[in-house]
Amino acid sequence: MFGLVASTGFTSVRWQFWRSPDDQPGWSRPALLGVAALAGLGYGWAMAQASVETFYGAAARSMSESWHDFIFGAFDPAGTVSVDKLPGALWVQALSLRVFGFHIWALVLPQVVEGILTVLVLYRAVRRLAGVPAGLTAAIVLAATPVTVLLNRGNVSDSLLVLLLVLAADATSAALRTGRLRTLCLAGFWVGLAFQTKMIQAWLVLPGLATAYLLAAPAERLRTRLGHVALAGLVTAVVSLSWMSAVSLVPAHDRPYADGSRNDSVYSQVFYYNGIARLMGSQALLSAGGQTEPFLLLQIHEQNSITAATIGIKPSWHRLLSGPLGRDGAWLLPAALAGMLAVLATRRHRKRDDPLRAAVVLWGGWWVVLAVFFSAGVYLNSYYIAALTPPVAALCGAGVAALAAVPVKERALAVLAAAAACVIYGVYLLHGAAVVPGWLWAAALGVLVLSALVMLVRTAAGIVLAAAALLLISATASVTVVVRGLGPFDTPFESDQISNVTQALPRNEAALSAHMQQIAQTSRTRYLFGVDTSGLAAAGILFSGDEILPIGGYYGGVPAPSLATIQSDIRNGYVSTFQLPLTPPSPDPRVRWIEQHCQMLSSSLPHGGVTIATYSCAPGPTSVTVGGPVPGSQTVPAPANTPG
Repeated sequence: MFGLVASTGFTSVRWQFWRSPDDQPGWSRPALLGVAALAGLGYGWAMAQASVETFYGAAARSMSESWHDFIFGAFDPAGTVSVDKLPGALWVQALSLRVFGFHIWALVLPQVVEGILTVLVLYRAVRRLAGVPAGLTAAIVLAATPVTVLLNRGNVSDSLLVLLLVLAADATSAALRTGRLRTLCLAGFWVGLAFQTKMIQAWLVLPGLATAYLLAAPAERLRTRLGHVALAGLVTAVVSLSWMSAVSLVPAHDRPYADGSRNDSVYSQVFYYNGIARLMGSQALLSAGGQTEPFLLLQIHEQNSITAATIGIKPSWHRLLSGPLGRDGAWLLPAALAGMLAVLATRRHRKRDDPLRAAVVLWGGWWVVLAVFFSAGVYLNSYYIAALTPPVAALCGAGVAALAAVPVKERALAVLAAAAACVIYGVYLLHGAAVVPGWLWAAALGVLVLSALVMLVRTAAGIVLAAAALLLISATASVTVVVRGLGPFDTPFESDQISNVTQALPRNEAALSAHMQQIAQTSRTRYLFGVDTSGLAAAGILFSGDEILPIGGYYGGVPAPSLATIQSDIRNGYVSTFQLPLTPPSPDPRVRWIEQHCQMLSSSLPHGGVTIATYSCAPGPTSVTVGGPVPGSQTVPAPANTPG
């Protein structure tokens, strides 16, 4: 009897999972889950061979092996220096590694899950204000945009950022319906958590959320709506600054040095190094964390970066609308603009609290503010563009909702016009791309023409074909990045030369792992060796999980560890071997002391103008024999691809 009940209960739960709620069409839930499943397939395909960002990966592995490192966001296992960002996304990655052990797929898995959840939450957020067809349209557009696929195939923090911001938009949408203060405060809570993930960028959605609530919330008195927004803003501020404030109260000797700051301040790290300095330009950013090592400057000058496709793109008003950044996420911008105009045209005489118009204000405000900052900011990694995708998808959905009230013929013409704009713009974006299927632009134009012809006979079928033409190029771009095994630092249709640079780590993973195992087996010191900057230490820590002492943090300018600490570590037998740039020479007194007082064992061939030398500081025979630098570590990350 119990078994029968249990079986019946399981069957009920199983079917409830697939069954649409009573207030939604029967096809809505299965369709949404199908979209989410396809998205997850693209995000997770071959994730065991993903090309991960080694700096983030090393920090996540360090944090997974020590609760002290986990709490403080330490970069290295010994906790000498922190990661140079807030560690929100790394907490999730570290927990995954702690549960599953160190595997590349375990490092990428959280982003795959976050990407799937974003699709589901975006559907709900858009459905609240615009209805089921609009929500499903938004989910499809999000899943079919290549930058979203690229982002969720790696280990950068923006996957969690986008999920948390969409959760904030969802809570705001609910508050627009109910007027409940606690629901709006929940939106502030989500933005505060997003701040832990990507700092000031999380706050850039607040104008859109606040304006929508002030315009369209049910409360009749503006004073009440202003009070609600102020309280939600207070929640945002408290949650945003909570971890930073708690860490600042911990004595400096009990926590890692705050990388990216000159005064061991997390606030300086966040608001100057990762805020003002990035807007001001390279010199401000490089100086924010102290003096930058010359070998890094040489790498920057030669643009030896894994963001080679986008590093040279200068700030401009059209930066996001053309070239590699346009191919990342701009394919459906014409449809989003058309959707916004359709809503404003059809709802212009509605009351103040019209939900569809409020949706346009919310998502349009999100897009505009972020787009302005991304267009003006000096440093823009390609995967940043993923934060612009949810509003684009939502505005496309809002356009579908607006057209529902339009006569069928006018609706068909509007869809055809939007499809034509997207196809023509897509052909423009394809111009200049390196690896484009020869049939793609012709197929998109062919489907567009066919849809126009079919509309003359069967309007509904023509609309479906027009929608297919609208999505074809973007969806094809998404498929190609999966087939080529690309990740967050890539762009659609990039050249093989660029993708060979970004995919170097998966090809060298076996050699890196074997090399680090050999060093770990022969080492008789607590630290495997020391290196100049966290950038050079990252690959070794990622594939060993052991301490590789980073001198000077990410850029080499922070005073941790001090020269006295290094000398003490050598005397106590914690470390005896160092790998340091020989040319160009370093002015850092810590590096100069090692070069002057230790024996040089070997040097590598110059790579990108940089020669790495190995030094032994042991009083007798060296305790670690290293034939050269860690494989792959000579490719030093440049500031343009510092995790942002």
